[in-house]
Amino acid sequence: MKKKVTVIALIVALLAVLSLGTAAYFTAEDTATNVITSGSVDIKLHEMAIKEPGAEPVPFENGQGVMPGSVVSKIVTVENTGSGTAWVRISIEKAIALAEGLEGEIDLDLISLDLDTEHWTEHDGYYYYNAPLAAGETTEPLFTTVTFAHSMGNLYQGSEATVSVFAQATQTANNGATALEALGWPETTDEGGANA
Repeated sequence: MKKKVTVIALIVALLAVLSLGTAAYFTAEDTATNVITSGSVDIKLHEMAIKEPGAEPVPFENGQGVMPGSVVSKIVTVENTGSGTAWVRISIEKAIALAEGLEGEIDLDLISLDLDTEHWTEHDGYYYYNAPLAAGETTEPLFTTVTFAHSMGNLYQGSEATVSVFAQATQTANNGATALEALGWPETTDEGGANA
């Protein structure tokens, strides 16, 4: 009888060990924290001028005493100062304020720009840069000169002409194959744009 009890006890102990062995699993744990930093879209509008033939461009300054037929150097480019590639567009606003006491119909076509239509495409009041602009790159100039027509008459004596330029950018990543197809442009020139 002692032998039977010993055998039964041994079988129970063996079963207990086997049941523990089947319930044991190899396990491991690890944690990873990944930081994903978003890119940025930022631009800087440059307005430069060449004061003398062969000289290096300098920052544009307002001109004084411009006469009909004058050609003023004004080189407009956009630099991508962000970390992401961007689509770029520019809008231009011309204006003439007549001198005090003068009245008449103003013809803004008397001010013309030598617009680059090879690298820029006009659409809906904007000029879109045809190529994506990588971080650190600068566009080809949209224009380099402002010409005042020979036909500007006495109505424009003492007047003040302005050519305002507004630049905007939006990401290229997952955003259309061309600047014309891109979405997400700032709705106003105050957000994400620059003016001069």
